Amino acid sequence: MPRLVAGALPVLIQGGMGVGVSAWPLARAVSAAGQLGVVSGTALDAVLARRLQDGDPGGQVRAAMAAFPVAEIAARVMDRYFRAGGRSPGTPYAPVPRLGLRQDPRAQELAVVANFAEVWLARQGHRGPVAVNYLEKVQMATPTAVYGAMLAGVDVVLAGAGIPRELPRLLDALARHEPVSLPVDVIGASEGQRHTVDLDPVALLGRALPPLRRPAFLAIVSAHVLAEYLARDPAIRPDGFVIEGPEAGGHNAPPRGRLTLDSYGQPRYGPRDEANLSRLAAIGLPFWLAGSYGTPARLREARAAGAAGVQAGTLFALSHESGLRADLRSQLLSQIRDGSLHVRTDPVASPTGYPFKVAQLPGTLADQELYSTRPRLCDLGYLRVPYLRSSGAVGYRCPGEPVHTYLRKGGEAADAAGRACLCNALLANIGLGQTRRVDGYSEDPMVTLGSSLDGVRAMLQIYPHGWSAAQAVRWLLGADPDPATAGLAAPGPGSDQGF
Repeated sequence: MPRLVAGALPVLIQGGMGVGVSAWPLARAVSAAGQLGVVSGTALDAVLARRLQDGDPGGQVRAAMAAFPVAEIAARVMDRYFRAGGRSPGTPYAPVPRLGLRQDPRAQELAVVANFAEVWLARQGHRGPVAVNYLEKVQMATPTAVYGAMLAGVDVVLAGAGIPRELPRLLDALARHEPVSLPVDVIGASEGQRHTVDLDPVALLGRALPPLRRPAFLAIVSAHVLAEYLARDPAIRPDGFVIEGPEAGGHNAPPRGRLTLDSYGQPRYGPRDEANLSRLAAIGLPFWLAGSYGTPARLREARAAGAAGVQAGTLFALSHESGLRADLRSQLLSQIRDGSLHVRTDPVASPTGYPFKVAQLPGTLADQELYSTRPRLCDLGYLRVPYLRSSGAVGYRCPGEPVHTYLRKGGEAADAAGRACLCNALLANIGLGQTRRVDGYSEDPMVTLGSSLDGVRAMLQIYPHGWSAAQAVRWLLGADPDPATAGLAAPGPGSDQGF
């Protein structure tokens, strides 16, 4: 694995969380501390465009764009989106092109530059490896996003929320600047119909391109069976796995078998949803465990079971360097401290159909009254999916859009019930929420965390005013005091799944 050679694998992988929560300051801090820092690659085109429209106060985005290898491409992005001094109050953000199978050069330029900038910034000031995390379900964004990250020298690509079998081939081709065609799932298409999203790096950026190093690829999966399937074929074999259990934040794999709900309306998970660690070890590729592994004790347990280490998210999402809005972070820590915060696995909130962890935080879309006041619309469209119209043309729909629109496109009413607009809510989580020109509506946040908060409780006892990413790394590795061994009250048993 490039920059992750055998014997030097990271023990900790910082979770690639949300949209802009795992931003470059967090990833850089974790990598500088000697572990694997990860930037979230989701919706980085919108993140960069909105940072520029807010005036890029610290100048970091412009510094990264100045390092982009094709200056005229970065200059075009700057001309479209940068506003010196930022937007005037109440001014909506200008839109970015929505994802589709056919993408014009402006959309591809923005995506490539945005992913380059985020990874470039994360790699400054240290020699540690940096990773980027993508959602396999957001297939139409993947080629341009991955290529931009590779231009910045990303060391590792992670992808989950689906079966990421195409990523190894994509990385191989893009490392040679070759044209790529990534297969895209289209609802209603017959088995013989092939739909792809395409990228030709040379046609987009010209021939004066730097040599690229092929990054390592870690597949995020929930089951040993899927890991065995991916490892069997050299063409789709990853360089390792992150095994994500149902307590991990964000999207979770649905339970195996028939879906049943508990008394809080959460999916029930059982023994069938637990990965067989001995079979994972037998594959022979390194793996990391995720989902309730954010304590020193769970890290030791994972290592004893044959894992290279763990992926931890929630501890870092609540650290000082996190991209989460400071007021939301403060509110979350306060409620964790007094025991009033609950994290619910919502089976319907995400338009993807995957269960999604939602922190039940007042003032966010977890509040059903607030949720009901939001006008339904889909103007970002990262989670919309292509479908085949009766005419044979490809259309796009999202269960989070207005119900009548979704039904007109052939969707089912049951699939639209209870859906939230994660695209807009997650941008609001990091202070980049949209304001509507017509009605003045401002998008509200929806926060996701892992359902096990034991590590956060322990850290609050050591660092009652919050902690840095480096302090979280040291504590997880056993270099900082542990409440269980320092005479402090130990966190309560179990997790916060449920109320």
